[in-house]
Amino acid sequence: MTSANANMNKSKLKEDRKMRPNEKVTLWVSRIIIWIFIIIILFPVAWVVGASLGTGDAFFSGTIFPKHISFQNYIDLFQKTQLLTWIKNSMILCFGVAIIQSILTSTSSYAFSRMKFVGRKNGLMTLLILQMFPTFMSLPAIYGILAKLDLLDNLYVFVLVLAGGSAFNIWLLKGYIDGLPKELDEAALVDGASYWQIFIRIILPLTAPMLVVIFLFSFIGTYSEFILSSAVLKSPESYTVALGLQRFITNQFSAHWTLFAAASVVASLPLVIIFMALQRYLQQGLAAGAVKG
Repeated sequence: MTSANANMNKSKLKEDRKMRPNEKVTLWVSRIIIWIFIIIILFPVAWVVGASLGTGDAFFSGTIFPKHISFQNYIDLFQKTQLLTWIKNSMILCFGVAIIQSILTSTSSYAFSRMKFVGRKNGLMTLLILQMFPTFMSLPAIYGILAKLDLLDNLYVFVLVLAGGSAFNIWLLKGYIDGLPKELDEAALVDGASYWQIFIRIILPLTAPMLVVIFLFSFIGTYSEFILSSAVLKSPESYTVALGLQRFITNQFSAHWTLFAAASVVASLPLVIIFMALQRYLQQGLAAGAVKG
């Protein structure tokens, strides 16, 4: 009797798993749309890779991949340019900014979410208002202060300059912390824990996925930053990847588009590696933020 019931249950499950015709159509349409978007996204990437394998300086060669594939652009890239130095500078800048912003964001968000103090409401509104203004509006003030203090062309000082722009991240993480049960804090206070202990031992582990998202967004935003970098960093030894890549296409005599394409491919590898390493945490953070925020 037991085996007969098991077979009946399996047959019922198979019947339940059968999709209706309209569900099949919806599934196939969604798959087609997804593949169309994947092709649209991968097409420019394939074109850049193809241009990096071409010869000459022209970006367009009539086909995505050239008839005669050459790696000379990559050889010239490492032998005749300072790309590795620029990547190193970008890594220092990005990791410094992302780490500092993560620390400032987590502590500020916890204070705004859980503590009551004078100016809390006005402080939140100020952070919101600051998001109305683009970053380059602060360029004259930043440049003037750094020039007055003789701190231009200093990569480590520039880390501190970029690390201050975390107002949006504070709002993002505060919304996440607001969704955490306050009973956890109250129980810890009853047990004699301080606010710092609550933050380190309870809040911080629970917000780890969202902090990874903030870290990654800060890293990517800093890696592609150009406007402030072009004003503050002057010598080629202090250039970031964004500044260095511009030199390939703004030469007064010629624009080396194929070399630029090769440099773009190499420069994108650190972001790809970091994104893949943090992908699992990124998915958790985005899903949790969508629910909690």
